[in-house]
Amino acid sequence: MPKIVVFGATGYTGRLTAEVLVAGGAAPVLAGRNATALAKLAADLGGVRTAVADVSDPASVRALLDPGDVLVTTVGPFLRHGAAALEAALAAGAHYIDSTGEGPFIRTVFERDHQARAAGSALLTAFGFDYVPGNLAAGLALRDAPTAVAADVGYFMRSPGTSGGTRASMAGMLFESGFALRGGRVVTERTGARVRSFDVAGSARTGVSIPGSEHFALTRSYPDLREVDVFLGLPPLAAQGLQAGSRLTAGVARIPVVKRGLDGALARIVKGSTGGPGAEARNRTRSWAVAEARDAAGQTLANVTLAGGDPYDFTAAILAWAARTALDGGLLGTGALGPVDAFGLDALQAAVLAAGWTRSSGS
Repeated sequence: MPKIVVFGATGYTGRLTAEVLVAGGAAPVLAGRNATALAKLAADLGGVRTAVADVSDPASVRALLDPGDVLVTTVGPFLRHGAAALEAALAAGAHYIDSTGEGPFIRTVFERDHQARAAGSALLTAFGFDYVPGNLAAGLALRDAPTAVAADVGYFMRSPGTSGGTRASMAGMLFESGFALRGGRVVTERTGARVRSFDVAGSARTGVSIPGSEHFALTRSYPDLREVDVFLGLPPLAAQGLQAGSRLTAGVARIPVVKRGLDGALARIVKGSTGGPGAEARNRTRSWAVAEARDAAGQTLANVTLAGGDPYDFTAAILAWAARTALDGGLLGTGALGPVDAFGLDALQAAVLAAGWTRSSGS
């Protein structure tokens, strides 16, 4: 029978996801590179199956999967470690769900669309706080404004903690290119190229442009879209600093030997497997995703704000929901899919609300 496999189960996000799956009655296979840590986690969760696999041995990752299985992978940074799980799912004809927030890896997954369709696989990348709430908020705004041709999405947090994996992913992104949707096409654009303000819960908050999954995903459900921008909320001075710094790193990235050396140094300095914020800290965090839909003249036609709690708790909940739904035959297609075209706007909204988020809207 098809099964759910959580690859990277002993990592910070992987463990949270496994806990949600088991609490919901699922029986996932826990996979990772450390047999001792897997056995302890399995015992903590009441006894579930485990399997040892390591990205340094791609065959071991491929051996996890059979046709129709659902692979949830949290093994990052994905630019360094993500390829083995993606290739394994495609080779097996399994469905694939990851937790990446790394723009270049998101682009890689969407570029495998044709191969995934041929394999009968659905590829769901960036299926966490990065970038499910923004896809949903934009989808709701675009449903309210069917003549819109542009969408801006902003992500904001208050009192956030960060895991070692998040810090490693951020470090690995320093010298990578960003992108945006321009004229209906995804084009390369420097991260931090744009800064703008959003109304977030009654206050003006600054966001700086970043690559996300919305650039690829939204046009699949809303083909009239010509422009999409995604922004990360930062204090104004930090946003300006990121914008200025991105010009420097973009210059460095054009010198391959220098880029390789700096990437390697960062990988040695910033370690991923160092845990993350505890439950008490996560309980203090608040998050928002804001979307605006605009017409060709730049007039805002609709806006939607989604508000929730901690990004890691949400990521675990939405990964678990997507895995269970995929296993139960709830996917609407195959190929590289965005959150909306994978499950439909109403089902996705119900899942996000069930994860503790709320919606407000206006026009």
